Amino acid sequence: MSALATWGGVTAIVLSATAGDILQASAMREIGDLGVLRRSQGLAAVVRRVATNPRFLLGMIFMTCGFFSLLITLSWADVSVVGPASASLTFVANAIAAHLLLHEHVSRRRWAAVVFVAAGVALLAM
Repeated sequence: MSALATWGGVTAIVLSATAGDILQASAMREIGDLGVLRRSQGLAAVVRRVATNPRFLLGMIFMTCGFFSLLITLSWADVSVVGPASASLTFVANAIAAHLLLHEHVSRRRWAAVVFVAAGVALLAM
C-alpha cells in the first residue's frame, strides 16, 4: 500500500485514540473518585455510574474505532512504522488536547518531550 494510505491510517488511529482518551478522561473527572464511590455505595454503583456515562461510552466507541484502524493499517503497512508513529503521535495529540480541552497544566518538560517525539516521527516519515 502507498505511504499516503499508511499515514492516513496512522492519522485515523491517532484521532480516534485521542478523542477516546479525552472523552474518557472527561467522564472520569465527572464521575469522581471511584474508590470513594465504591466505599460509600458499593461496586455495583461504580459499574453503573461508569457504564451509564455518555462521554465514557462515546470514548469507548472512539477507542474501538482506533483499535480497528490499527488492525486495518497493520494489514497493509509495517508494524515498525505504524506502531511507533501511532503511539508517538497519540502522545503528542493527547498533550495538546488535554491542554486545550481539559485545561490541564502541561509542564515545560512534557512540552519538550512533545517536540522531541514529533521530531522522531518526522525522522520515521523520511
